[in-house]
Amino acid sequence: MSELHDVVLVDLDGTLTDSAPGIIESITYAYRTLGLPVPGEEALRSFVGPPLHVSAARHGVSEELMPEFLSAYRVAFVDGGMLNNRVYDGIVEVLDRVHRHARVVVATSKPEIFARQIMRHFGLDQYVVAVCGATLDASRSTKADVIAHALDTVRSSPDGLVVGTPIVMVGDRLHDVEGARVHGIATVGVRWGYAVPGELEDAGAAAIAQRPADLPELIRSALSPLPEPALC
Repeated sequence: MSELHDVVLVDLDGTLTDSAPGIIESITYAYRTLGLPVPGEEALRSFVGPPLHVSAARHGVSEELMPEFLSAYRVAFVDGGMLNNRVYDGIVEVLDRVHRHARVVVATSKPEIFARQIMRHFGLDQYVVAVCGATLDASRSTKADVIAHALDTVRSSPDGLVVGTPIVMVGDRLHDVEGARVHGIATVGVRWGYAVPGELEDAGAAAIAQRPADLPELIRSALSPLPEPALC
């Protein structure tokens, strides 16, 4: 068993990487493929973070067209959108520092199969013990569901997960804050992601990092014991 006890759950899009260009490119392709009006720039940016089918339904994609829309999006995403992406400046240094003192687990609403490829492509996988994401069939899509999956993954690891384990979530959107709260976990928000002004404050983030270098100290301060209901 390792000496690492604390657990840091971390979002991917808008937290570790600036994935908006590739996501927006792929979404635009999907709308055009289906002959649907492409939403405006602000609406397109709002797609980054939440489950794709939820955002698409909010912006004109009917339930009947949703499978075709998701299929078209994934064609474009795999063909190039996935890697039209970059790691935020300072994130590698933060991960290198944090992973020496805690178990870092990616918890993203992006399909897990894509999240793993992105983490591996940018060499970020060396800093985490697991990459947990959504399923392609949307059976696991909400942030609360993804975090539940992440907790189960850590619990089944050699070091395990017990009530009282210090834990925190790090993310850029209200969905991160709300999903973590379902499990009794506090969230450190990040200012460089895709939240609109006031979003993280209104959602109840425990603290907000203005730049990546702020994260190690804020994470340390926000770590709190995992409550019993989170393991039910």
